[in-house]
Amino acid sequence: MEEITNSVLSVNYALDTFYFLVMGALVMWMAAGFTMLESGLVRSKNTTEILTKNVGLFSIACIMYMLCGYSLMYPELANPDGDYTGGIFNSFSALSILGSGDNNLETVAAGDAYYSNLSDFFFQVVFVATAMSIVSGAVAERMKLGSFFIFAIFLTGLIYPIQGFWKWGGGFLNEGGFLDFAGSGVVHMTGAAAALAGVILLGPRKGKYGKDGAINPIPGANLPLAALGTLVLWLGWFGFNGGSQLQITGIDNANAVAAIFVNTNMAACGGLVAALLLAQLWFGKADLTMALNGALAGLVAITAEPLMPSPITATLIGAVGGLIVVCAIVMFDKIKIDDPVGAISVHGVVGIWGLLVVPFTQDYAALSEDKGVPWGLGDQMLWQIIGMATIFVWVFAISFAVWFALKLTVGIRVNEEDEYNGLDLAECGMEAYPEFASSES
Repeated sequence: MEEITNSVLSVNYALDTFYFLVMGALVMWMAAGFTMLESGLVRSKNTTEILTKNVGLFSIACIMYMLCGYSLMYPELANPDGDYTGGIFNSFSALSILGSGDNNLETVAAGDAYYSNLSDFFFQVVFVATAMSIVSGAVAERMKLGSFFIFAIFLTGLIYPIQGFWKWGGGFLNEGGFLDFAGSGVVHMTGAAAALAGVILLGPRKGKYGKDGAINPIPGANLPLAALGTLVLWLGWFGFNGGSQLQITGIDNANAVAAIFVNTNMAACGGLVAALLLAQLWFGKADLTMALNGALAGLVAITAEPLMPSPITATLIGAVGGLIVVCAIVMFDKIKIDDPVGAISVHGVVGIWGLLVVPFTQDYAALSEDKGVPWGLGDQMLWQIIGMATIFVWVFAISFAVWFALKLTVGIRVNEEDEYNGLDLAECGMEAYPEFASSES
């Protein structure tokens, strides 16, 4: 009987580890989605620089999270005795523990491990890269590449992990009751808050806003790429939300993962349809870019709680997100916050909506039993607001300080000539579409 039990534990451990790794790989694929989406929504003269930013930020994020971010976010791995005095330098202890293969049948049987530690690291590291990808699109077409990469070091190695610890690492937000299942706040609002700080200091692209207050559209160069990028992100989101269940073995976990997949998909559909309809009514045209952002808005909205709602509720949550994102994009343009891809609206404003709708989907009898005290809608809403405000203030304030320091030292914006000619030549020395460039015979 003991051999059978051990065999079941080993199989479950292997399946959960494999599931975790596959879901992480799907989230990594979202890097391709962000790359294609941003490439499609900027002008062709800035495409190569966008591609460089996205592959570069992913690599920087992985290295920084390995060196210090993971241990800051999950300090118990680096400090098994509970002594945190070593701070950031305990990172290497965490790496040693991760690489030691310490999980065995004994730890699994005791309920101390359900999947490989390294699979957890892999799943977490692609999340931090996602947060940094959000920043890329918002500051596109006028930021210095080197300054962007320097900021990536700070966001992925310090800013993101600290607020991540407050919720997912067992910090005070988690203890208090803040809910954010897969990261509407921890990931998406974090990326948007960092982007907003940068955009404010960076200023709008030349020609975007006229002296008379006119808003001049700057169309993207490749809408097929933008649509492809959105669909790739849509696919990757199944890993983003589904993997956040953490396990798939057992009937309850398997059912939960299936519900998360369905709700994630339905929220995206609701967001796209709602945004498309609003654009048609408001602008008189079926605006593809608004439809794409509507789908992403639906995905961001459901990320805070993709398990508890019914499919129809998830569709409605996504639909409201789609309506919000259209209004937010127009609003930011009116106040001259230039965001070429709508990242701040999609991930920030709709991220807030996702967090605030969570209390209306909870089982408060179960929550009260779990907490050992009466717990109701008002209690949950209070902690959602506390969590949202805490994350935003932390990320925005520290990001603003880093961006400002960069602006005073190395600078964050290219000169007018380089912006006019395109960042491909100025920053990368090559063009994405050289056949369209004029050449001297």
